[in-house]
Amino acid sequence: MTITSPKTSSKLDLVKHYKSYYSARNTPEVLTLEEAHYLSLTGQGDPNGADFKAGIQALFPVAYGIKFLCKSRGKDFTVPKLEAQWWFDKRYAGLSMAEAPRQIPRADWQWRLLIRLPDFVTAEVVASVRKAVLEKKKVALIGDVSCYTLTEGKVVQMLHNGPFDREPESLQIMQEFMTLHNLKHAGHHHEIYLSDFNKVAPAKLKTILREPVQ
Repeated sequence: MTITSPKTSSKLDLVKHYKSYYSARNTPEVLTLEEAHYLSLTGQGDPNGADFKAGIQALFPVAYGIKFLCKSRGKDFTVPKLEAQWWFDKRYAGLSMAEAPRQIPRADWQWRLLIRLPDFVTAEVVASVRKAVLEKKKVALIGDVSCYTLTEGKVVQMLHNGPFDREPESLQIMQEFMTLHNLKHAGHHHEIYLSDFNKVAPAKLKTILREPVQ
């Protein structure tokens, strides 16, 4: 399955227009993703730690600043769901998808926060808004927010229901699916947070888990 670009509208809702991108089944499936553009911020450490929280707090003001600028120019859009890529240092090579989050110290987890942007948002717009938000909020981390283009191509994905610390259970199911279909891991682990984990109880969280494969 290939995801195509949405039709233009007065207010672009990326979640609704890219329905396949923002949805997943309770069992593993394979799909093909096209190139997508994001706001991005990289870091390292525990997802429950201060640095990860600070990254989110730096990313969203820039995303909303871009939205309001685009709206003033007649191209409004809804800021979509938070996403993140996760990966680990090469010294942990050999651990399975399910073993890695259990055995690797959280201080060594590397991440890239992502918020998808419409194709009409240019690098110049991002730079302009970032500068304005940085001057207003005086938070140095905002200066590290950047544009990022991701072409994952073929992926295996699955909807994980429940707390993050039980993700290895879903990752194990995905790994077995990949083994059965002779698919090899080919990129960073990718998560899309369909629920606001600051407001939703852990048992009710819904997260898309995505693994690039070849």
